[in-house]
Amino acid sequence: MGTKTETEKAAKAEDNSADDSAGRSGTEAGTAVDAAAADGSTTESATEPETATESESESESEPETAAEPETRGAPGVGQGTAAIVSAGLGIVSLTGSWLGTVAAARETLVGQLETAADSTVATQVKEIYGDAWQTSALWGGLFALTALIVGVAVLVRPAFGTPGATQAPWIKSVAWAGVALGAIGLLLAVLKYTDVLLGLPATG
Repeated sequence: MGTKTETEKAAKAEDNSADDSAGRSGTEAGTAVDAAAADGSTTESATEPETATESESESESEPETAAEPETRGAPGVGQGTAAIVSAGLGIVSLTGSWLGTVAAARETLVGQLETAADSTVATQVKEIYGDAWQTSALWGGLFALTALIVGVAVLVRPAFGTPGATQAPWIKSVAWAGVALGAIGLLLAVLKYTDVLLGLPATG
């Protein structure tokens, strides 16, 4: 009987130690799972603000990128308009304008009123026709000079604007056309005003 009692006590002690070790291992496993879950939640909470910050920075940078073409497009519109005006003024200087026509007609009328009936033919031609032609040449030269100045201003504008900004090829082409037409018109106006080109005919 004494042997059985000691054997039963030993078996119970072993069972108790096994239960204690199993309980400890279970407790340690639960603690490890809780720690892993806590680490995962901390990592997720740490990455979420970064993602939100990146999305906010992207949303802030997109409007600036979209606004750049509008800012760069404004000077291009002004330069293109000035180039077209330059070319138009150059054409007007060569073909004539209503302002120059009216001024020449007025000068003709003034010459007729101021010229005496007994004046020489040379005087009458000079007062009636010569002054009117010079007036037409003067107005043509003014239009040509304006076209030349505007065209040159368009061509040199990028040098005084934003560094690195490029000018559209069509703006350069039209501006050069205005400069060329203005130079030709100015040359013809000077030649006509000085009677080198199409001077007054001889009267006797």
